[in-house]
Amino acid sequence: MSIVVTLDVMLAMRKMKSKDLAEAVGITEANLSLLKQGRVKGVRFETLAAICRALDCQPGDLLRYDDGDEGGGL
Repeated sequence: MSIVVTLDVMLAMRKMKSKDLAEAVGITEANLSLLKQGRVKGVRFETLAAICRALDCQPGDLLRYDDGDEGGGL
């Protein structure tokens, strides 16, 4: 079970570079890269709201739940 970050997809759809988004949101490119790769344990709502504002999207456009069930359950 995990949360999958689809920020890279939204960036491509909006034809925006990571560098430009990082600048608009006020975070470093390194931190944005870690977020894009799903290598963070959490994200502040303030940061998430700023990303959504910059990309004109909803949080659900950036995150999705993956239960990881490959059919091996009960």
